[in-house]
Amino acid sequence: MKKTLTQLLGALAIMAGSGAQAQAQTYQLVWADEFNGSLNPAWQFETGGGGWGNNEKQFYQAANAAVVNGELQITARKQAVGGLPYTSARLKTQGRQEFTFGKIEARIKLPLGQGLWPAFWMLGGNISTVGWPRCGEIDVMEQVNADSRTYGTVHWDSNGHAQYSGNTAMSANTYHVYGIEWDASAIRWFLDGVKFHEITIAGGVGGTEEFQKPFFLLLNLAVAGDWPGQAVDESRLPATMAVDYVRVYQKTSTPPPASTLIQAEAYSAMSGVQLENCADSGGGQDVGWIDAGDWMAYNNISFPTSGAYTVEYRVASPGGGRVSCDLNGGATQLGSVAIPATGGWQSWTTVAQTVNVNAGTYNFGTYAPAGGWNLNWIRITKQGAARTALATANGLAGPTSLEVYPNPVTSQLQLSGAAAVAGAEVRIRDVTGRQVWQGVYRGGAVPVADLRAGLYTLEVRQGGQLRRQRFVKE
Repeated sequence: MKKTLTQLLGALAIMAGSGAQAQAQTYQLVWADEFNGSLNPAWQFETGGGGWGNNEKQFYQAANAAVVNGELQITARKQAVGGLPYTSARLKTQGRQEFTFGKIEARIKLPLGQGLWPAFWMLGGNISTVGWPRCGEIDVMEQVNADSRTYGTVHWDSNGHAQYSGNTAMSANTYHVYGIEWDASAIRWFLDGVKFHEITIAGGVGGTEEFQKPFFLLLNLAVAGDWPGQAVDESRLPATMAVDYVRVYQKTSTPPPASTLIQAEAYSAMSGVQLENCADSGGGQDVGWIDAGDWMAYNNISFPTSGAYTVEYRVASPGGGRVSCDLNGGATQLGSVAIPATGGWQSWTTVAQTVNVNAGTYNFGTYAPAGGWNLNWIRITKQGAARTALATANGLAGPTSLEVYPNPVTSQLQLSGAAAVAGAEVRIRDVTGRQVWQGVYRGGAVPVADLRAGLYTLEVRQGGQLRRQRFVKE
């Protein structure tokens, strides 16, 4: 959150050229909260009033935050608590999840109104010992009042408080992805993947050595204060800041595993099943006595990047059955696949399905719509590398030749790139892979107004070439 400026250094002297393009970087997901069902336990609530160093008028309490329909909702209300006229919520990961460098982003829908001050930001983990601003502060996103701009700012100490800030226009009343890419050399700010601001921190130039240390995350919605002013448009209350996800990626020299192998008996919870000795290759145990309605859950299964995954099941069944999978206790259904009759309870085969998952760490579940089968293991593999190699071998263009915009979209999806050719067949699939729209591209826009809000994949096929691009429908 922006603080009163006590000393503004000559920031231009340490600013990197904001017109330069950000270098392409590969990151691996290291932490996330998708807000599917409950808060990640890394979050803790800050409570109380006192102005929070900015003469704010809200009293923070946990009651003003809730996970609803897959998003975190932080709501500011006209409610007198602790001698203050308003209430809201503020969350942080201090002491539980702290990061040095990485790609940090959140998809957020902001409320607009005089006196409102939402923020997604970071503070140095040593704040309790060195104080502010010496701990450093990185504001990934701030917005005030009805200003349709997002601000990216850093605060630090250099013989007094120093700050450097940039901003860019954004459309109001819609979701945007706010993010930074932070390394030992620079901090870069992005709105929906487009860079708008950058500052150099290499070697602690200009007193910026604070930004070479661990930081924790914060989310909050303030009411009034030194920046937005003390006037509050109470007709805008209650006002809600909606957070779809928070994700942290970091660079590493170790590539993510090609597959995640889950032994069926390693469940964290189950209903109705039993274990038995397994005659499949590798021996061990399998899960048996699976009847319709039985299930198993496996905690902390990571999907490093968003996209399509192959889920394989090692199964045996005398008469066949059906298996489905889901995330976070059924909050996200990923679809199902038939199990064939294999000839016996220990005659094993592998069946597979394709699922589409947003990057994150989830509780992964399997469920039996129809029973009568055993399960030895589950293997989850990210699609992409093998498919790209096959496409190249067959002379097909890669997926990057198709672009869609705006993304997120509300009603009209535009196509650009080599695939945007009249006569191409166009399909849209939902997150489960189910086709929800089909047509022929005649130029102009693809209508998506009738789709439900969510994540989709656009497929364009022409002359044996198939290109895909994901988009978000609001």
